Amino acid sequence: MHPTLRALPRLLVPAILLSILGVFLLWPIWLTIRGGFVGETGLTLRHVQVVLADPLMRAGLVNALLIAVGTTLLSILIGLPLAVLNARHDYPFKGTLAALILVPLILPPFVGAIGLHHILGRFGALNTLLLDLGLLAEPVDFIGRGGIWAIIAIQALHLYPIVYLNATAALANLDPALDEAAENLGAGPWRRFREITMPLIRPGLFAGSTIVFIWAFTELGTPLMFDFQVVTPVQILNGLKELDGGGGPTYALTGIMLAIALLCYVVGRKLFGGQSYAMYGKASVAARTTRLTGLAGLGATAAFAGVTVVAILPHLGVVAASFAEVGGWYRTVLPGEWTTEHWSGALSHPLATGSIRNSLFYASIAMMLDIVFGVVIAYVVVRTRVPGRRLIDALTMLPLAVPGLVMAFGYVAMTLRWPFNEGAPLEGVADVLGAEPNPVMLLIVAYAVRRLPYVVRSAIAGLEQTSVELEEAAMNMGATRVRAVRTVVLPLITANLIAGGLLAFSFAMLEVSDSLILAQRAEHFPITKAIYVLFERLGDGSAIASAMGVWGMLLLGLTLAAASAMIGKRMGAIFRV
Repeated sequence: MHPTLRALPRLLVPAILLSILGVFLLWPIWLTIRGGFVGETGLTLRHVQVVLADPLMRAGLVNALLIAVGTTLLSILIGLPLAVLNARHDYPFKGTLAALILVPLILPPFVGAIGLHHILGRFGALNTLLLDLGLLAEPVDFIGRGGIWAIIAIQALHLYPIVYLNATAALANLDPALDEAAENLGAGPWRRFREITMPLIRPGLFAGSTIVFIWAFTELGTPLMFDFQVVTPVQILNGLKELDGGGGPTYALTGIMLAIALLCYVVGRKLFGGQSYAMYGKASVAARTTRLTGLAGLGATAAFAGVTVVAILPHLGVVAASFAEVGGWYRTVLPGEWTTEHWSGALSHPLATGSIRNSLFYASIAMMLDIVFGVVIAYVVVRTRVPGRRLIDALTMLPLAVPGLVMAFGYVAMTLRWPFNEGAPLEGVADVLGAEPNPVMLLIVAYAVRRLPYVVRSAIAGLEQTSVELEEAAMNMGATRVRAVRTVVLPLITANLIAGGLLAFSFAMLEVSDSLILAQRAEHFPITKAIYVLFERLGDGSAIASAMGVWGMLLLGLTLAAASAMIGKRMGAIFRV
């Protein structure tokens, strides 16, 4: 047989994977970019010029960058010291507090904004307390006056665990001999941290900070909940109604957002990312931890506990709002009247029950797709040397570097500009803006593509820790490669797959950008879209939205705890570009 023919089966799997990633990842991104640069007469910069000439659009981009930079810096200021403290020292209640520090990840910041409205609003708990104590003569609208800073604060309090996880993982891989050598040469703690520790953990720190930056730069829900309109993600959402009529400036604005995100990533990687330094030893950092006692121990405990308490205040506000009678939390520090009706309402309200059912369906199918493709991609990357495997690995990680809004608008564009159906929606298959929208397939695909990196990273970590000799032994005894993988490899990496699958499922359940943009009718609403719509309604809408947020918080909390227990410190590698 000709060598080329013998190579075909070996090349078939990577070819299929590249085709799927091309259609559902690269093609939507390209359509978004194309929509901003193509006019009636061909290529044009007119749409970009319209965006850059509009002072509100420019202000939106500046505000989005300020939010991203501010959120990233604040997340580093919170997460890095805690990671160093946790890696270098033992202190009272260390295990419990190190687990609680991840709690803020369990609730999207846009849901936490509901709690902040009750706590920091003009007639919220804080104003009422300060007025009762005589410290204020008139209530202060902390949210209105805070504006962009309030958004930065709540997003940083949600995202700092990502920096913490990556910094903790990087610190765990350091060779203690380097620090010991510097100490023997007379270098003080601060100098050792600045000149040895920071350069060594910089790639890991950059990896976490990149996720935070892109997440904050493209966050849609939080500005919406704060009614902060002059920011690019909200302006893109408001331009959705223009898409069926062309919407060139909206596509251009989305393309500019993508360009800025990628440019910041490339520049940041060049300046701060660098390459990981090789370690000569893998001695345990835990062996060099020092026990903090007395005031130092209390201070370390207080630092973790204090950050945790401040970070979960929005969550506590959501919980309290879910128990408050309608109108029962107004001009009071705590709700004056309590009820459990909203919790049952969150499971019985037509919009709530439909959205929960939809999200369970969307997220479950997306998770199963991620596990299947995640295993195949991880195996191709780790166990084979086929051409294109590095490209597949890079493309799989691309969703972490591409703003969610770009992907969502790319899927909308797919229904308007499909290669085989130019100018018409994919009727009966996928449609967002048509007379009879049917976004189910797009929502599932969007969830799966956006969360695929978590499963791939988990599967790769598992395969790298599983000796290939076990698989080869099974094949030497007559098993086919497929059977060897099914009976030997998969059982050994089950914990990794479960952890990655749980994260994919949970974050898909609470996805914001894709949900708000792709689901335009109540019958298709996922949980997050239903929470947003209910929050905007008068009466008990806000209370039911709060109860739904608590249900979501419990779900994601359980799954994050399970994933953390299964893969431990390696969890930081999942949140890495």
